Amino acid sequence: MLEQYAKMILRARVYDLARETPMDPARTLSRKLGNEVLLKREDLQPVFSFKLRGACNKMVNLPREARERGVIAASAGNHAQGVALSARHLGLDALIVMPETTPPIKVDAVRALGAGIALHGNTYDDALQRAFELAQQQGRTFIHPYDDPEVIAGQGTVAMEILHTHATDLHAIFVPVGGGGLIAGVAAYTKYLCPEIKVIGVEPDDAPTLHAALAAQQRVVLDQVGIFVDGVAVKQIGEEPFRIAREYVDEVILVSTDEVCAAIKDIFDDTRSIAEPAGALAVAGLKRYVAREQLSGKRLVAIESGANINFDRLRHVAERAALGEQREALFAVTIPERPGAFRAFCETLGTRAITEFNYRYSDDHEAHVFVGVQVGRRDERGQVRELLEHAGYGVVDLTDNEMAKLHVRYMVGGRASVAGERLLRFEFPERPGALLQFLNRIGGKWNISMFHYRNHGADYGRVLAGIQVPPGDEYSFRRFLDQLDYPSCEETGNPSFNLFLR
Repeated sequence: MLEQYAKMILRARVYDLARETPMDPARTLSRKLGNEVLLKREDLQPVFSFKLRGACNKMVNLPREARERGVIAASAGNHAQGVALSARHLGLDALIVMPETTPPIKVDAVRALGAGIALHGNTYDDALQRAFELAQQQGRTFIHPYDDPEVIAGQGTVAMEILHTHATDLHAIFVPVGGGGLIAGVAAYTKYLCPEIKVIGVEPDDAPTLHAALAAQQRVVLDQVGIFVDGVAVKQIGEEPFRIAREYVDEVILVSTDEVCAAIKDIFDDTRSIAEPAGALAVAGLKRYVAREQLSGKRLVAIESGANINFDRLRHVAERAALGEQREALFAVTIPERPGAFRAFCETLGTRAITEFNYRYSDDHEAHVFVGVQVGRRDERGQVRELLEHAGYGVVDLTDNEMAKLHVRYMVGGRASVAGERLLRFEFPERPGALLQFLNRIGGKWNISMFHYRNHGADYGRVLAGIQVPPGDEYSFRRFLDQLDYPSCEETGNPSFNLFLR
């Protein structure tokens, strides 16, 4: 299998459109980590993503009759642009099916490349199913984003370029994983030519597609995937990529949203370029691997896979980067409600900078404050907590509490005791009418006692809602959640809810 893929990769016709991208040294990151870090700059492709390689190789190799019938793809982002540009270059008619929730900037980018657009459904799976239907009806060839040997071979040219200059002195290549086309191509070529080089996949911890499949020794379908790292938000690894990965990928590392944001900042600091979240995944995994292995003096490559990021998402990235770099820790701290208590609290922290401090008067005895503290080392977060507890303060570490970071930090300032209140997080598609549809589904049956929404520049918005559910309505409320189109997460027992909002 490896020899066959190696030959396909060597013969892959990607350079009619794709360019051989540089391996840029990340000097600042290298100094911080004590290893030589190189960035494979796939963000410099004409469509700002490696996806052009696979799409181009697949479409160049289509027989004449297939070219005449045209091609079709389902994508809301990088694959769509790769197919559209390849089709324009080859003179093929291309149709891209995209979810109705796709931001206009992405739709316009594909349309500008000359492809037709069909908007359908709210999710990628909806668009994919529609693309299959249209392919059958119109006789078009479906261009799969990852589960196709020729697409995999096209992506494998990334490894060919890496090993062309660094075949003997690399310790590991870190690869972002979504459907698996890129890591399959990289693993096949690398393990055939240099089996001693580690190939390490990196996934978001809320979309562990390959990680879960390797653990189960078979492909699994995730119930839902996170939306922040949208470029790899795939529920199931491809069949052919998994066949390769289970044999030739050394391991898969999971990273958090905060770590991805910190990696985006690392890339910016070294290159002054802004990677999309999926584009920074490999750097986040590389950092976690170095810390875990206590590695030093090695040469490591991270594939910066793309730079298609909406500008308004940068606000969220900047907010979370400090947490991902572990330069900020968040705590809920109980302090006495008396004059001078805040000053005494600051004196306890000494020279550490307070990055955030929120609270509202609760009673005459004590106050719960939401506080951010600047820290300088990985172990300092625990030291700060021990320092505060030793001084007699009640402390809850909220640094890894997603609800606290997404919502509660912006809502501190009011409390209420509401009978039967249930707290849930929802994900809403960012499209007109989504909120009204949700409210109509609830109707007049349950009272909404709290509602918080904040746009993060993604295809989906995040909502925190309090809903009053009388004791006798538990079964019907559970059925309502099961039938609702939006993913939800119960947060009634979350400590940040009880400390600041209840």
